[in-house]
Amino acid sequence: MQFIDLKSQYAQYRGGDDGIDARMQAVLDHGRYIMGPEIAEMEQALAERTGVAHCISCASGTDALYLPMLALDIGAGDEVITVPFTFIATAEIIRLMGATPIFIDVDPLTYNMDASQLEAAITERTKAIIPVSLYGQAPDMEAINAIANRHGIPVLEDAAQSYGATQNGRASGGLSTVGCTSFFPSKPLGCYGDGGAVFCDDDELAKVMRELRAHGQEKRYVHSRIGMNARMDTLQAAVILGKLPHFDAEIEARQRLGARYSQELGSIAKVPTIATGNTHVYGQYTLQVEDRDGLRAALLEAGIPTAVHYPRPLHLQQAFEDLGGKVGDFPVSEEASKHVVSLPMSPFLTESDQDRVIEAVRKALTA
Repeated sequence: MQFIDLKSQYAQYRGGDDGIDARMQAVLDHGRYIMGPEIAEMEQALAERTGVAHCISCASGTDALYLPMLALDIGAGDEVITVPFTFIATAEIIRLMGATPIFIDVDPLTYNMDASQLEAAITERTKAIIPVSLYGQAPDMEAINAIANRHGIPVLEDAAQSYGATQNGRASGGLSTVGCTSFFPSKPLGCYGDGGAVFCDDDELAKVMRELRAHGQEKRYVHSRIGMNARMDTLQAAVILGKLPHFDAEIEARQRLGARYSQELGSIAKVPTIATGNTHVYGQYTLQVEDRDGLRAALLEAGIPTAVHYPRPLHLQQAFEDLGGKVGDFPVSEEASKHVVSLPMSPFLTESDQDRVIEAVRKALTA
């Protein structure tokens, strides 16, 4: 059994006039491997899907965080508020900009930013807020945006795991000043390499980010600012375009499988809580259990892969030790990091394989 079944996905989507193979062959035929026509086509389709004016594709989900922070001129002496229970890229970019990450804890039910702690963390040096839409659903963006708006602070949603989810009918990635997502292969909408995108409605901000991703280039060999190389490969856009017609069906499958896991395991483990107004795309299906090591060992023996997202919160990582974080600073994040475990999840997980997982989890947790 695979943790994420990309092989079945490719086998199903490879054929046809608009399939992945045909889309990639078109790129090989025209030879425009950097900023070919598929880039603009994909960006338009994703902007429309997300309900925003602009989609700026880029080379990775990390670059998707980097570009808006560059555009907002965040740097030394600035603070950016985020959470410690996330992949390192969220806070890594803050440090690479020369700014200081200010952590606040997560909600114990959704593992997303606890909006009730946000206002107290804001200072005159706060230049941005980065809530993370962890595991496949958005945090309380209405509350976060309201607080940010009172202070005139931009909000950058890290939607790497939640693209395709909604909150009160609006798409994740289009819920704040800027939305950032990843097309890493395991993400809800993934390419077959690295890739990412930034979403926004602000025309000027979009213009700046488009220039920044191509060495600050306003037009060929005319550089209006210092930028970087953050362009998405045309071949990766072709993969996304080959997958996009199937994305709604994949979301439905994820939601069906996630609901089935929760129904079958909710009496013996802490299963995901979907916040009011949210839909969930289960970028990860994550339980919280008392004996994680025991469960993982039992599942491994049964031939079932698992993963831990994430085993150590950022304030306790060596890379951030200069911030002075210590055990007890963020108890919800610390507790989650000791007990969360992710089960196999993809739109191509068969019910028979899911039954195997459910049976093995039950056996391990009720033995």
